[in-house]
Amino acid sequence: MEWLNYHHLLYFWTVARHGSISRATEELYLAQPTISAQLRALEGSLGETLFTRAGRNIALTEMGQVVFRYADEIFSLGRELTDTLKGKSVGRPVRFTVGVADVLPKLIAYRLLQPALQLKDPIRVVCHEDKPDRLLAELAVHRLDLVLSDAPIGPMVKVKAFNHLLGESDVTVFGPAKLVKKYRRGFPQSLNDAPMLLPTETTSLRRSFDQWCAAQDIHPFVVGEFEDSALLNVFGQSGAGLFLAPSVIASEVRRQHRVQTVGRLKEVRERFYALSVERKLKHPAVVAISEAAQQKLFA
Repeated sequence: MEWLNYHHLLYFWTVARHGSISRATEELYLAQPTISAQLRALEGSLGETLFTRAGRNIALTEMGQVVFRYADEIFSLGRELTDTLKGKSVGRPVRFTVGVADVLPKLIAYRLLQPALQLKDPIRVVCHEDKPDRLLAELAVHRLDLVLSDAPIGPMVKVKAFNHLLGESDVTVFGPAKLVKKYRRGFPQSLNDAPMLLPTETTSLRRSFDQWCAAQDIHPFVVGEFEDSALLNVFGQSGAGLFLAPSVIASEVRRQHRVQTVGRLKEVRERFYALSVERKLKHPAVVAISEAAQQKLFA
């Protein structure tokens, strides 16, 4: 049996957290050459390079990130053990790492993840926001437990993962009071030449909206296109143009961004997916998210 040297792992974990050997020496009370030698010993025992140079500092390699996640769990468990032996009450939360596509409305992401925080056993949710293809790459190597997206995994994506439809919603057009007063009358034909803030053409919502516009012979004036939904909403709140959001969160959008409703487009639909390496959902947090989405949010 091969045994892991936990002293070496502790030095690695400390250096990784600080991003520098010199800063880690202050915590470990060891000389820099000593720590460097221990890191090389760990890399030799694992047969992997864990660090790479990043200017004056060092950065984790891809395998280094994997090792760091395990080390973080190991030493977190060690702290829990000492706390338990000292008589402290410890309820160790289960780590739940989620990737959220940057195009996903933040209110939808919150509503989807909220059931995971209400489980009987404590859950620590760790969210990473990025483009869907990058999140899928992280999911493939098990750095993420789940990805929330507005689109299923395409046939050209070489990742073994599964699509779980959480639900769908039509969309509502929102805007500040001044624009709403002008464009509510004669809606939806009033959207012709109306100033619009839209997600980029790579998103499913944009494609659905463009198809609807073409069918209705409506040509809005596109003021801006955004990859990030939060930034789009900020522009909309400031009065730069009208914008779209799922109707299931219409009341939250009005309250949070202090905007009003122009009208509802029932023909424009947006779907939401949970992407997982599991064909059948098993993680308790993922099961809670799926059930709440289908039975409540999108019911």
